[in-house]
Amino acid sequence: MAASGRKRPSKRNNFLLQGGILAAASILVRLIGLIYRIPLTRIVGDEGMGYYSNAYEIYNLALLISSYSLPLAISKLVAARESRRQYKNSYRLFLCALIIALIVGGIAALIVFAGAGFFAEVFCSSPNSAIPLKVLAPTIFVFAIMGVLRGFFQGKKTMIPTSVSQVIEQIVHGVVSVWAAYELMCVHSLSEQISAYGAAGGTAGTLVGAIAGLGFLVFVFSIYSPILKRQVAKDRSGVRESYAALIKMIALTTIPLILSQTVYQISGVVDLSIFGHLMEGKGFPEAVRSEMTGIYNNKYRQLTNLPVGIATAMGAAVMPALTAAFTREHYNEVRHKAAVSIKLNMIIAIPSAVGMAILAGPILQLLYADTNPMSVNMLRFGSAAIIFFALSTITNNILQGINRMNIPVIHAGIALVIHIVLLIVMIQFLNLGAYALVIGNVTFAFTICILNGLAVARYLSYRQEWLRTFIIPGICSVIMGVFTFGSYRVCQYLLNRNVLSTLFSVAVSVFVYFAALILMRGISESELLGFPMGGKVVGLCKKFHLM
Repeated sequence: MAASGRKRPSKRNNFLLQGGILAAASILVRLIGLIYRIPLTRIVGDEGMGYYSNAYEIYNLALLISSYSLPLAISKLVAARESRRQYKNSYRLFLCALIIALIVGGIAALIVFAGAGFFAEVFCSSPNSAIPLKVLAPTIFVFAIMGVLRGFFQGKKTMIPTSVSQVIEQIVHGVVSVWAAYELMCVHSLSEQISAYGAAGGTAGTLVGAIAGLGFLVFVFSIYSPILKRQVAKDRSGVRESYAALIKMIALTTIPLILSQTVYQISGVVDLSIFGHLMEGKGFPEAVRSEMTGIYNNKYRQLTNLPVGIATAMGAAVMPALTAAFTREHYNEVRHKAAVSIKLNMIIAIPSAVGMAILAGPILQLLYADTNPMSVNMLRFGSAAIIFFALSTITNNILQGINRMNIPVIHAGIALVIHIVLLIVMIQFLNLGAYALVIGNVTFAFTICILNGLAVARYLSYRQEWLRTFIIPGICSVIMGVFTFGSYRVCQYLLNRNVLSTLFSVAVSVFVYFAALILMRGISESELLGFPMGGKVVGLCKKFHLM
C-alpha cells in the first residue's frame, strides 16, 4: 500500500501501464495525422487524396506481406525467451530478424517501385496513383528495419521506444507532407496530373518520417547495448538455439501474422479494386471515382480509425504479456489479461462510436470544412465499425498470444469472402455506390468479431464478462449521447459557431461518460491505476466524490 493509501497497480496488470503508454502515443500519432491531413486535403483536394489513398492501400499491402508483422512476431518470440531468461537466444533471434528484414524489405521496396504503374492500374484502375506510389516504395525497406527494433523492445515489455519513435515519425511526416505537397503542386501547376504530384508530396513525408523514427530507435539501441551485452554474458540458461532454428521459428510465427493482417489489409485493396472497376463500368470517370474513394479513405476511415488505435496499442502490449504467461502455463493469468484488455477497449470504443455518429456533421465541418451529405452519412452510419474493429483487433492478438496463430487467418478469410459478395451486390445491383464501401467495412469487422469471440471462449475455456464490458459502457454511452446532442444544439443556438459548439460538446461528452461509468461501477480503482497518470485520475474522482 502506498503512503497515500492508494493501491499500486500490480505487476500482473503492468501490461495495462505499457499498453496505456503505447495507446496514448498511438492516439497522439493519429491526432497528428488527422491534423496534418486537414491542410493536405485542402492543398491537393479530394481527387488528390484519392490518389494518395490508392497508393497507401497498395503500399500497406506490400508492407504487410514483407515486414509489417515483424514487430508483433519478434515481440512474441523475444518475450517467450525473456520469460525463461534466455537472453543469448533473445539477442540471436533479434539478429536473425534484422537480416530477414533487410533482405525481404529491400526486395519488396524494389518490386513496388518498379511495378508502381502496373499495381496502380490493376488494383485501383487509377494510373495516376503510380506517381505517389513510387515515392512511397522505399519506405517499405526503412519500416522493415524499424519494425524489428520496435518488436525487440516490446518483447522486453517496454513500449516507450516504440511510442516515442512513432510520435517523432508522425511529426516529421506531417510537416514534410504538407510542405512537399504544396511545393510539388506549385512546380507542376500546369500539368494534368497536378493532383497526383500533390499526393506524391504527401507520400514523401511518410518516407522522411520513417527515416526519422528509425534514427531515434537506432540511437536508443546504441545506448541500451551495454545492458544487453551484460545480460547476454550472464545468461546461464544452458539453452542455445541455432540461427537456422531461429530463422525457422521467425518464419513460422510471422507467416500466420502476415496472412491474418494481409487479409485485413487486402479488404481495403479489394474494396478499391471492385469499386473502381464496377463504377468505371457504370460510366464514372477516374476523377469522380477518386473523389469518392478520397472521402471514404481520407475522412471516414481516418476518423473511425482514430479510436481503434487504442485497440492496436493494447494488442501490441498484451501480446508479449500473454505469451509470457502462456509459456509459464499460468492460464488464469492469461484469462485475466484477455478479459481486462477486451473490457478496456470496449470502454473506449463504444462511446467513441456513439459520439462520432452524433457529431458526424460538426466534426467534418470543423476539420475539413466539409458539409457534403455523402461524407456525413458515411461517418454517421459507419461509426459502428469502431466497436467491431477494436474488438476484432484485440481478439486477434489474444489468439496469436496463446499460439493459435492460424485461427485469425481463417476467420479473416471467411469474413473477406462474405465481404466481397456483399460489396459486389451492393454496388452492381443495389447501386449504393460509395455507401457500399462503408457497409462492407462494418460487416467485415463484425464477422471477425463473432468468429474470434467463439474461438477465444473455446481455447481459453473462457466467458467474457458482459455487464461491465458491454452493457454498462453502452448505457453510459447512450446517456452521453443525449448530453452530446443537447449541448451541441444549445451552444450552436446561442453562439452559432461550429468550432466552439463542437469542442464544448466533446468536452461535455467526455466528462458525462466517465462520470456515469464510474458512478455505475463500470471501471474499478485498480484498473484506473494501471494507466499512465491513473493515480491523478483516481485523486480527481475522489475529490469530486465519484469514487
